[in-house]
Amino acid sequence: MKKIAPLFVLFFCFSNSIAQNKSITTSGDILQLALPAVALGSTFIWKDDNTKPTWQLIKAYGSGLIIQQALKRIVLKPRPDRCDNYSFPSGHTTCAFSGASFIQKRYGWKYGIPSYVLASFVGYSRIQAKKHDGWDVLAGAVIGVGTSFVFTKPYEKNKVDVTVNRINGGYTVGLNYTF
Repeated sequence: MKKIAPLFVLFFCFSNSIAQNKSITTSGDILQLALPAVALGSTFIWKDDNTKPTWQLIKAYGSGLIIQQALKRIVLKPRPDRCDNYSFPSGHTTCAFSGASFIQKRYGWKYGIPSYVLASFVGYSRIQAKKHDGWDVLAGAVIGVGTSFVFTKPYEKNKVDVTVNRINGGYTVGLNYTF
């Protein structure tokens, strides 16, 4: 029994690491779609008709997909697991960073930092799954961030500006409402 116990421990550790790796990969697969989906949902909740946020996201996300798919077919870099020649750049990472950078550019760093952390996890999940290396993930992130920054405008809430001016020994107060 003492000789078998280390085998059970080894088997448990090995099977646990496989399950953890699979759960990391699955989490990355889900997050690469969840981040753009949250970004899309936000365009319906926080509307400002002047900037058409849904159209901004469609342009950013769509152009990122077109760029990364074109590069995959031009570069033809083999994946680390050698299953095909479409490693560069990472599509999962492009999608995740497109959603994350849309959220950051539109709503600020308060929401952007957690979004970027989740997008970075997607990149990590692709490396640990042996589908990409660091350069593939970095290129995907650059494409996702770049296209979002080109097409996304910050969300502008209705603003009231108060101005106080001194005129002829007195003061005037002005209100400017922007909508």
